Order: sequence, then structure tokens, then C-alpha cells
Amino acid sequence: MAALRVQSAAEAAAFLTSTDGLAVGLGPAHPNAFLHALGERSDWVNLQVSGALLTDLYAVFMQPSVHFRSGFFGPAERMLRDAGADIQYVPADFRRFGPILEALAPRVLATAASAPDADGYCSFSLHAGATIDAFHQAGADPNRLLIVEHSPLYPRTFGIMPDHPHRLHLDEIDVIFESQAAPVDLAEPPFDDTDLAIATHAVGFISDGATLQTGIGAIPSLIASQLCTAPGGGYGVHSEMFTTGLMRLHQSGKVSNLNKGEFEGISVTTFAAGTPELYAWLDGNSEVRFLPVSIVNSTDVISENNNFVSINGATAVDLLGQVAADTVGGRQYSGTGGHEDFLAGAGLQKDDRSLLCLRSSVMVDGVRISRILSNVGPHMTVTTPRHQVDTIITEFGAAELKGCTVHERAVKLAGIAHPEFHEELLEAAANLR
Repeated sequence: MAALRVQSAAEAAAFLTSTDGLAVGLGPAHPNAFLHALGERSDWVNLQVSGALLTDLYAVFMQPSVHFRSGFFGPAERMLRDAGADIQYVPADFRRFGPILEALAPRVLATAASAPDADGYCSFSLHAGATIDAFHQAGADPNRLLIVEHSPLYPRTFGIMPDHPHRLHLDEIDVIFESQAAPVDLAEPPFDDTDLAIATHAVGFISDGATLQTGIGAIPSLIASQLCTAPGGGYGVHSEMFTTGLMRLHQSGKVSNLNKGEFEGISVTTFAAGTPELYAWLDGNSEVRFLPVSIVNSTDVISENNNFVSINGATAVDLLGQVAADTVGGRQYSGTGGHEDFLAGAGLQKDDRSLLCLRSSVMVDGVRISRILSNVGPHMTVTTPRHQVDTIITEFGAAELKGCTVHERAVKLAGIAHPEFHEELLEAAANLR
């Protein structure tokens, strides 16, 4: 049966009951106008919503009978939580989002997409992630509801046929409507000399022909910018997130994807977020393919890439090499995502590297706090265990930990801490064996 076309987000929002279950994909998959329309209703008795990485301050979540289960916090989750909304974190890496959603089996699923093409297919656009199977399942179940919001501002992107077409047909969709909503505009972040120093250390680990994975933030963007203008090239891209920086690396002619192993000739990702320029560049661009997170973040698939370099961030690391990447001061800040997957996958071949980049310290109320700690302590939640960690980079250098003893690791980490903390960290390192 063909999709029911409605004229507005408000009409689509009216299909939910006052007591209902709803799920949306991560970040770029959010149907923005639809979520705003839910906030215009005031009859909610118990609306349970599952998703991750909100891209706007949707008013619906400030209603006391609306509850949001998030697999990954962004600025919006943090702000809504701090304002009193019921925003709860669900600990899980990105690959586990799918099985968790299947177990919840909410009645309604909703997603953003590109406009239907001549054959009736809507591209999933900026997000494949862990929800594609759930969307198809909801579309095939007469007792569930699949709602699609399409906008001309969402690019038509591609998967890999025949197994991963990255699209929905109108016959699968229950309710569809058009909006003028735009994807999140994630501006390239500002940077300073500290970020530049960290990026410069990291670039030294990237050789010609390396296959790259980069996360979000100023440092990955700086690394991509330096690679654009530095000698070398022939890079590949296999990255959970595709960013504006990776687009610029493509535009510089430095990406060939010819030395990867699997998926040669194309860049692969599971979602994209960046500037409007990025979205325009992705539209109809077959150089980049969107695949489910179960493939992109599979440690086995990651390890098949030749000369793989994973570049991610952290919020703190202790002298044992245990890494916090999703909490700050004991409070949820982001999420696990694919952090551990890419560290683990990059450690299975001799020539692979995983780089974790962070500032050595941070100023809090005029007091300098080290981000390299003597031990985990009560305010550090471990995101990635020590045995997965390869190299930690700060503005003071790189500590290569792979293959080192506990004591050797601790001494190296103390060596890249802020000088103010060298002595106390070295004293702590002396007791680690």
C-alpha cells in the first residue's frame, strides 16, 4: 500500500496517541519539523521516545509526561537535562543501538529522508546507523507506524547494492510529508595553538595511503586541513562519521581509496554531519557510501583496511591507560558511540594506529586541572579499557603505549602531561608495576 501523504508535520504528529512509543535515529536522522510539531501538543500522558544526539532543543521534551532515552548526548541533551527534562542516558556503543531498539519495539518510528525519486524511493540521506532494519520492520508491520519527513535540503546519498541500498520505498511508508527543514548546520569549530600542536603531532603518524577514521571537533578538522596541504596522499576513508573536513580532503585530491582492502574506490561512513556545503557536495555523490553501523564499526571490517589510522578524542586518561571519553566530572557528556570499536579494530594489524587526542589540562574556575590522572577516581567513567589503547597525544607530545609494561606506560603518559603535574604523576608512576 502506498504511503499516506499528509500536508504538514502537525498532521503527522496527530497519528501518535497520548500514550505511545516513538523512536528516531541518531542526529541527522531526526525529522525536525515532526519533532517540533510534537511539542505543539499538550495532551501527552506518557510518551516514551528513544533516539540519540538531539540536534535541536525540541520543546516536546520539556513536557513532564514525555521521556527521552538517549544513546548519545549532545549539547541539546545536556541543556534539556539541566533545565529539568527527563533525559536519560542508555549506556551502549553504536552497534548495540539496533538490538536495543528491536527489543523496545516502539509502535511509531520516524525519520528524515530525501524526497522520493521517480521510482518512489526515499534515500535515508545522512544516516544509516543502527536503525535501518528497524525502519523496514516497522514499515512491514501493520500494527506499527512508519513516518517519513522529506525535505529538498536533505541530500540523496547511496549505499552499496544489492544488500545495502540505503533507501525506503513509498510502499513501505505509512505516513509521509514534505517540510523545508534543514539538516543540522555543524560549523567547523574554532581552534587555538593548543589544538594546532596536538593536530601536528597526530599528522606525524599518518603515512601515504593510510585509511582514515576521524571523529568530531577542532582537532580532527585541523588534521584533515593539514593533510590537504601537506605532501603525500592516496588516502582512504572508513569513518563512522563523515565530516566537512573529510569532504575537504576529497576536494584536495588526496583521497583515492585505492589501498584500503575492502571497499576499495569509495569512502564509507554510517552518518554525516557538517556544513550546508557538505550536504550539497554529498547530494548524488557516489564517492561516499552509507552503510549500517554493524558493518562500518565492525572490528573485523575495520581491521581489513590497510594502514588504518583512527583519530578520536578523550576527556581524561589515567596512568594505566584507561580512557574516559563520554563523561566530564562524573556527568554524562556524550556517549560511547564507536570509540572502542575503532580502537579495537585498529589494533589488529601491525601497521595500524589508533590516536586519542586531548588537551593535557583544562582550566576550571581559574584552577588548572590535569586531564592525565594518577588513577580513575570517583569522577571518571571508563569508556575504553587500557588494553585497547595505542597512542595518547597532547600538545606536549605522543605517548605510544602499545606493547609497553604498566610502568612504562605510566612514565610515558606523565611525560605528555602539563608540566605543572609532571612531578606528582611521575611519583605515582613509580608505584605502578
